[in-house]
Amino acid sequence: MDPEEIRKTAESMVHGMGAVVFGVADLGEVTDESGEVSLSGLTTGICFGCRLSDVVLEGITDHPTRTYQYHYRQVNTLLDQIGLRLATYIQNLGYRAFPVPSSQIVNWDRLTGHVSHRTVGRLAGLGWIGRNNLLVNPQHGARMRYATVMTDLALPADEPLEDGCGGCRACISACPGGAIGEEPGDFNLEKCKETIEEIRKPANIGSRICGLCVKACHGKR
Repeated sequence: MDPEEIRKTAESMVHGMGAVVFGVADLGEVTDESGEVSLSGLTTGICFGCRLSDVVLEGITDHPTRTYQYHYRQVNTLLDQIGLRLATYIQNLGYRAFPVPSSQIVNWDRLTGHVSHRTVGRLAGLGWIGRNNLLVNPQHGARMRYATVMTDLALPADEPLEDGCGGCRACISACPGGAIGEEPGDFNLEKCKETIEEIRKPANIGSRICGLCVKACHGKR
C-alpha cells in the first residue's frame, strides 16, 4: 500500500474507535524514558486523542471527583485499545510499532511516560503547549487525553501549529496551587504535584489527578 493510503486507513480506524483528532509527526530518534523499550528506528509518531466529557468536567469544583477519576481511567483504556489495534495493523503490514500507553508513568519525579504525548501531538499539529503545560487543541482545548504509536513506517507528516493561548489566562486563575505562570516555561511541576496530593486525598481519589486546569481550558472560542 501507498503511505498516503495507509495513513488514510489508520486515521479512519482511529476515528472509528472514538478518537476525535489524529496527526503524524516525523520525530527522528527518540529515547524511551523507562529504558525498557528500544525505540531505535521508530522515527514516526502517530498521535491521537479522545475528548473528555464536558458533563464530567463541569462536576469538578475545587477538587477532582470520583466520577472524573473513573471517566479519566476509562478514556485512557479506550486510547490504549485504539493504540493496540493501530500498532497491530502496522505490524501486520511488516513494520515495527510500539503502542505507547496513554497514562503509564515511568518517571515519578517528572510524572512522564515512555514518550511525551504532548510533544508528539504538538509536532503532529494537534495543538500547542499551553500555560498549563498541557497540549491545547484549537477546538477542544485541554479537555482531551492522548496516546501515541511509534513506528518505523514513514507516513506523510503534519506541521506543528504556530498558534498559542493568546490572552487567555483561565488556567492560571483555576489552579489552586499557583503552579501556572504567564509562559509554559514558568509552569511549576513541584507545586502542581503538591497541590494534587493535597486536594485528592480528602475526596478519596486514588489517582494523581486534578482536572481544574483541564476544565478551564476550552481552546479557541
